[in-house]
Amino acid sequence: MSTYDEEKLGELLAALPPAPEAWVRAAQDLPLLRAQADEIVARAEADAAFRERLVANLNSALEAEGYEPDVRLVEQLRGRLEDA
Repeated sequence: MSTYDEEKLGELLAALPPAPEAWVRAAQDLPLLRAQADEIVARAEADAAFRERLVANLNSALEAEGYEPDVRLVEQLRGRLEDA
């Protein structure tokens, strides 16, 4: 395996095309989505009725509570609620 110094690595990185805009936006949104998911899961752990609504119909429960049921948020919640 070749070893490169910092300057060579910088040159190689600079030669790469920019990341697609959708990737950049998705990466920027991740911290907010994680924070929302953490908040929702914590609330579901503390409130059995809320958890039942989430399990019964996740999208409707999120909308009723003022959350936008973003596809990525819903996917994250489904995985976390199934594991809990």
